[in-house]
Amino acid sequence: MPEPSPLTLPANVRIGPDSVLTGSETFRRFFAKRDPAVEIGSHCHLEDVQLALGPNAHVRVGDHVFASHMLVLCEEAISIGDRVFFSFNVVLADTDFHPLDPALRVADAIAISPVAQGRKRPPIATAPLRIDDDVWIGPNVTILKGVHVGAGAFIEPGALVTRDVPPRARMLGNPAQIVGEV
Repeated sequence: MPEPSPLTLPANVRIGPDSVLTGSETFRRFFAKRDPAVEIGSHCHLEDVQLALGPNAHVRVGDHVFASHMLVLCEEAISIGDRVFFSFNVVLADTDFHPLDPALRVADAIAISPVAQGRKRPPIATAPLRIDDDVWIGPNVTILKGVHVGAGAFIEPGALVTRDVPPRARMLGNPAQIVGEV
C-alpha cells in the first residue's frame, strides 16, 4: 500500500515529533486565524481527520493520541489529553454551528446565503470541550459542546455525549448514561 502524501500545513498548525496527520479533507473547512490554531503533541497518529475550524478556534491534542476518520468542529476550544484513543467516525463539536431558535435559524440561513447582502449571522452558542488523559472513545461517538470527559473514561460505540463524564465512567446510549466504571 502506498504511503499517504504529506499534507501542506497552514502556518498556524504545530505538530510534535513523530506525529502523523493525513487526509485529503483535513483543511478543507479550516478558517482558523489564531496562531497557533492547532497544537498536536508527539507520537500522534491522526488519520483522515477533518478540522472544520472557525476564525477563533483553538484545538490542542496531547501526546500519543490516535484517531481515525474523525470530524472536529470547533469555533472556540477543544482540548484532548494524552493517550486518548478515538475509534472511527467520532465527531467532536464545541458549537451547534447554527442557532437553535427557529426564527434565528432562518436569519442565519439568509446571512450565509448568496443573497445575504452583508447581513451578519446571529450569535451562536459555543462552549469549550475537554477530554482528559487515558480516555477510550468507541466508533460513531458524538461529543457535544461544553462537555468535560474525565480521565480514564470509556465511551461505548454510538454514544451521544451531552453532559460531563466522570473520571473512569463507562458511558453508553443516546443520550449517554453511566453504565459502569472502568
